[in-house]
Amino acid sequence: MEIRKSNLLLYIEKAKKGNQTAFKFLLDTYWQEVYSFLLKRTKNDNDSEDITIQTFSKAFDKIDTFDNKFEFKTWLITIAKNIHIDTLRKKNAPVSVETTKEQEQKIHAVIDENPTPEDEIIRQQNLAKLLRDIKKLKPKYQEVINLRYFQELSYKEISLHIKDPINNVKVKLLRAKKLLAEIIKKSS
Repeated sequence: MEIRKSNLLLYIEKAKKGNQTAFKFLLDTYWQEVYSFLLKRTKNDNDSEDITIQTFSKAFDKIDTFDNKFEFKTWLITIAKNIHIDTLRKKNAPVSVETTKEQEQKIHAVIDENPTPEDEIIRQQNLAKLLRDIKKLKPKYQEVINLRYFQELSYKEISLHIKDPINNVKVKLLRAKKLLAEIIKKSS
């Protein structure tokens, strides 16, 4: 997707202010490029997807450090490359991520409960069909959809349940909703 630099900078500035729609736009715009870059490096779909989620999580957490003199895509790819290298280094070591109170407050400030277009599409489906469509998602996406919408857990509760940082949960949920909305549109 080609986007004018001025529009992109506008979305980045909105994201820096915590605008959830801007985060979603950036995720949707750059997901495939980051994922494809990682797939070439890892040659593994699951690893590529996990590192892509971590990349966007880290990028959204540190978006206020992004310098507009650089290309946003290059910045994301650099983050992805560094996470991949770190993953390779820590391959046999257990991974645990600690967050500070300040980081958690920032994360909660970004959480937007306003329904997205994907939320509206999902709500319009009848439950049986929706459950069949959810089963078409990868298990990790099924799990976050189930925890969020059927068990009604908060982002923090989901984070504790799946032992993943809150930012990763948010990115997984955004991605799961997008994929589910695409499945629903195709089957309608």
